Amino acid sequence: MHIFDTSAVTTPAFVFDQSRLLAMGRLLAQLRASSGCKALYSIKALPLLPVLELLAPYLDGFSVSSLFEARLAALTGAASLHITTPGLRREEMAELGGLCDHINFNSLEQFQHLAGLAGPDTSLGLRINPGLSFLDDDRYNPCRSHSRLGVPMAQFPEAWRQTDVRAKLSGLHFHTLFSSASFAPLAATVEHIGRTLGDAVLTSLDWINLGGGYLFDSVEQMDELGCIVRNIRTRWGLEVFFEPGKAVAGVAGYWVGSILDMFVRDGKTIAVLDTTVNHHPEIFEYQKRPEPAWQEPDNGFPVLLTGCSCLAGDILGEFRFASRPCLGQRVVFRNAGAYSLIKANRFNGYNLPSVYLWDGAEDIRQLKSYAWEDYARQWQADPC
Repeated sequence: MHIFDTSAVTTPAFVFDQSRLLAMGRLLAQLRASSGCKALYSIKALPLLPVLELLAPYLDGFSVSSLFEARLAALTGAASLHITTPGLRREEMAELGGLCDHINFNSLEQFQHLAGLAGPDTSLGLRINPGLSFLDDDRYNPCRSHSRLGVPMAQFPEAWRQTDVRAKLSGLHFHTLFSSASFAPLAATVEHIGRTLGDAVLTSLDWINLGGGYLFDSVEQMDELGCIVRNIRTRWGLEVFFEPGKAVAGVAGYWVGSILDMFVRDGKTIAVLDTTVNHHPEIFEYQKRPEPAWQEPDNGFPVLLTGCSCLAGDILGEFRFASRPCLGQRVVFRNAGAYSLIKANRFNGYNLPSVYLWDGAEDIRQLKSYAWEDYARQWQADPC
């Protein structure tokens, strides 16, 4: 596996592979060409502006979840912005209506209170909850019991009978999966929606947004999704949107740290890195084991890699090396591009990782670094 020269970065760091981002963009462009699907990148996974600008030519626009995300995505000059969030605010609706051409409301109550504030040129949608669960872990499951995400689909027919809803509503949005390597759940969900809502309702709408939560990296997977899209367009005449996030950014990211200290505790070799699970909080939140970018030998030297914070659970996991690592040695994890930099924090006052863009060959350049002044500014009071 070809990887960048780790000595070219200052650790801790996140390194994003431009060639991989472009490859994912080309896959989405192929989906658009073969099926007519509208592809949006969900920027919540990684809202780094240079990445958005890199992807923009391959997309129809971006999917956002807040006013700040909408403002950021708008800097790319994107033709289309879609917003879906439980957190719409009355005082932000006018600006959102100017930035976003599609607004998806999370509840009927939200729709009734705020739809009239969006402006005449904004296409209004409603997030529905199909109620089909494909996940065992409720921390990821939008269709869990008592879910706050979307209108339960059983309630939608009654809402549709209301004249004001029918007059204003142009489309539906749903999002039911997390990191699914198969599109079979999507096909099952689309069929379920068709049976429950019926052709009369669906053909009266203009569009449907399939959400994200699917992982893909091949033409064959895009063909599978394309079949679902073409079926929707043929059956109901709907414009179809798809908004992946992690699938695009996750595979393009590397997380790099250096070994600060090593010692033995209770017979186990422990290495302390200059990074921390606070730089990739999902490692701690969901007890994930990050993916090493090196091949772990079956009979290699085992080391418990840990972070540098005082959090007792600041542990990345046990990994095997060809030989005992040394102080200063770089440690690289792959598939770390999504939900890492956006969630990273400065717990204990440790600096955020620097950010680099790698061309996939030899060139690597720093996009962003942080200093004491950034930390101080965060914790000082605003000037009077």
